Amino acid sequence: MTYELVLSCIILSVLAISIPLLFIASKKLGPNNKQNLVKNLPYESGVTIPIGNTDARFDIKFYLVAIIFVIFDVELIFLFPWAVNLKTLGMLGIVEMFSFMFLLLSGLIYVYLKRALTWQ
Repeated sequence: MTYELVLSCIILSVLAISIPLLFIASKKLGPNNKQNLVKNLPYESGVTIPIGNTDARFDIKFYLVAIIFVIFDVELIFLFPWAVNLKTLGMLGIVEMFSFMFLLLSGLIYVYLKRALTWQ
């Protein structure tokens, strides 16, 4: 191994050990925060503390829309490297990306036909 590689591993190891130790030391040596009931109460922009049952039920449609958004958002992330390397990929890259976009479009059509995004 080269000298630079060994030195970088040593520096990384020292940092990985010293940073958590510094956090622990700052917690022990820092000011002692007194905990009391008023500081531990929830605060939401001046709204008073809720009394009673605070378990709010959300409709399953919210979760469905969120999952569909995450799926299509992650799939669109794969388009960016393709756009950057378009010239080097050539015709094979274009064919692969159009097949990928066809799969995206078929998924979107499936979601539309199942009426997953309609509110009633």
